[in-house]
Amino acid sequence: MSQTSVEFHADVSDNSPLYMQIARKLSDDVRNGRYQVDQALPSERTLSELLNVSRVTARKAIDQLVDQGLVVRRRGSGNYIAPRIEQPLSNLTSFSEQLQQRGYTPKSRWLSRAIVTASADEQMSLALSPSSKVARLERLRMADDVVMAYEVSVLPQHIVPKPDAIGDSLYAFLDSTGKGPARALQHIRAMNAPAELALQLEVPEGQAVLFITRIAYLDSGEAVELTHSYCRSDHYDFVAEMRRAPA
Repeated sequence: MSQTSVEFHADVSDNSPLYMQIARKLSDDVRNGRYQVDQALPSERTLSELLNVSRVTARKAIDQLVDQGLVVRRRGSGNYIAPRIEQPLSNLTSFSEQLQQRGYTPKSRWLSRAIVTASADEQMSLALSPSSKVARLERLRMADDVVMAYEVSVLPQHIVPKPDAIGDSLYAFLDSTGKGPARALQHIRAMNAPAELALQLEVPEGQAVLFITRIAYLDSGEAVELTHSYCRSDHYDFVAEMRRAPA
């Protein structure tokens, strides 16, 4: 545990419960980088001894961090700092690239990879003719074994004729075939996770998630990818730099 956290002292002028004060202190330590991703937090017993509080108070403080998505519990192992991604909205990067840039190991847990007939929505989004075939890819996106997102990607069959050939990174595969996207349009909105999605993401039913729709294009203007991503909001931040227009 960091020295700053050991030196915690209750603020007698703060009317909030002691466990909330401790949770805020630990939260500040996490956000300020005093802990590394996947680093274990002290146990409830150790934390209670270091801060001279009851184990119930220590447990409630850690519960707060879990609820905020800053900490993940691993049964039989302990509490660990959760991975978190800040994705700039101005850059077209793949999930794998985002994780690698931040020192995580990206993984995909494939749920299905198949050639199917495009739905009406997919035909419209990808400018395909009726009865066109597409590769539909369904997977869980993971960072160091932590589920970050559930994703369904659809690409024209001539772009991905053999879905099983794709590894952990779709964009690496597309780049290797000369079909890497040059630009994309992305729409983001919040939604509450229904039961089946919550089970996939390993979050409580009804928890807020980020629903992202992306359509990616080649330099020629051809649409090559339609992806629906359901991202855990406790692990994702989207960052946009804005500039004021000249008067």
